Parts: sequence; structure tokens; C-alpha cells
Amino acid sequence: MNLPRFRDSARYWRSPLLPGGDLLTAEYHDHEFSPHWHEAYTVPVIEDGAECFRYRGAHHVAETGTVPVINPGEVHTGSRAVDEGWRYRVIYVPVDYLHGLAAQIAGRAQPLPWFAADVIRDPDLAQRLSYAHRLLEADADARRADPATGGDTGAPAQPEPDLLAVEGALLDALSALLTRHARTREAPIGPHTNDPRVETMKALLAADLPAPLRVADLAQAVGLSPFHATRLFTQATGLPPHAWRTQVRLQRALGPLRAGASVADVAAASGFADQSHFTRHFRRMFGVPPGRWQQS
Repeated sequence: MNLPRFRDSARYWRSPLLPGGDLLTAEYHDHEFSPHWHEAYTVPVIEDGAECFRYRGAHHVAETGTVPVINPGEVHTGSRAVDEGWRYRVIYVPVDYLHGLAAQIAGRAQPLPWFAADVIRDPDLAQRLSYAHRLLEADADARRADPATGGDTGAPAQPEPDLLAVEGALLDALSALLTRHARTREAPIGPHTNDPRVETMKALLAADLPAPLRVADLAQAVGLSPFHATRLFTQATGLPPHAWRTQVRLQRALGPLRAGASVADVAAASGFADQSHFTRHFRRMFGVPPGRWQQS
């Protein structure tokens, strides 16, 4: 039996109940995510189909009902694992929010929560995350349709969800994730992860994003040959210097886009060659072009 294919469709939004976080409802078939990373914890729940991805040096498959958490700053990919593709909901949880929640649960300061690379197979957790995400989406729809919030879309006003219930479901889901599956951050992988030369190169790459840089500039800053500087950086971060800098540019572009800056202006300020160059990289990372991401 041939199952219907999912279409490439994604919707991003934010909620005041998760300050600084992003939420995504999406389905994909043809789209493939190139290697990238996020500054937040990526907490997806696969609702249908299956996704495959490279993460921490291994190939993983996340099927329906699983929770493939990605730690902040860690490089990963994403594509369909079955013919029909996959549909999922994602909560991008800011590091300080989840760290603070871990301290509240324990009643004392806690180390930064970290999650194993294995796909989490916990049906009850998946159900809690999906339920919380749906309530947050319903609340966002109600806010958008309510003229009192400045979000009149012309659509009939939606009944307002109980904010206590919405926030309670979010805290319940993330608390279950932490208490069942979080651990202390593992020791660095490989000998170069905390190498100060890598941090020096990162600082140089991120300091002035529109400014042109050569590998020779990085190499000179850390006293290595261009070959050895590139190899050291790639081993430590999982990305070569140019790809890592592109990720920083994309992350820094989100703030101005949220503030309403034009896509063309953001592209130029972020150091991309032009708007099409920016749009191409943005779509690879977020699954939608920057204009659509901004509108949502």
C-alpha cells in the first residue's frame, strides 16, 4: 500500500509562555537539512512517518512517537527515513529556560542539562510534548485572531485557551524530559574540543560577520599552518570554518528578522553576498525562506 506523501510545509511562531523560544509545526518530504546547529535545545516529537539524521558521528532514525533531542550547539542534519516523509512538532527551548527549570525541580543549582545522542523512545513523554505543543499553537492562533492583541487576521475569533493549562502542560512535558532523560554534560569528545586555539578562531570568525576572512588569517591568529588550522577547527566543531561562520550569520539574522527588518537588509548586515545567497542557506537550515519565517 502506497501511503500519501507529506508536503514540504513549515510554520514557526513564538509564545510569551516560552520567552526567547521558538516553536515549529512541519512536515517534510523532499527537503533535506544540511549540517547545522541551534543555540537552543531542539526538542522534537515525531507524529507521523520517520526522520533520519546524522548526529555526533552516527546515523539515527527517529520513527513515529519518538523524541530525538539535539543539544544546543551540536551539528546535525535531517531528511526523510521513509517514502512518505515525516511530520513533527518542535520546541526550541532556550538554554537558560531549561537550565532554570532543572534547578527549580532539584531545589538547588544544577549543571547544564545534557541529553544522550540516542533517540528517546518514551511514548508517554512524546504524548506530553505533543499535547503541550498543540495547546501553545492553539493559544498562538487565538492571539493572532484577537484584535485586542493587534493580531486581527479577519478570521473568526478563536476561544482563548486557559493559560494556566497551556503553561502547565509545557512545564509538565519539559519536567518529564528532564527528570527521565537529562544527564550532566559529557566530557569533551576528542582532544581538541576545548582547545583555546579553536576559541580564538571562533571569536575571529564571529567578530565582524560582513568582513572578508581567509584561512590564512585564522591560521596566523593561532600560529598554525592553514591546513592544520582548518583540520583542528573542523575536528572540534564538526564544521569547517566557512560553514561554521554561515551558521553564526544565520543565528544572528533571526533577531533583526523578528524586529521587522527587510530580508535584503538582514542579508547584507549578516555578511551574505546577496539576498538569494541568504535565502538559500536560510531555507536549508529552517526549511522555509526567511520572508515566510518572518511572516509567521
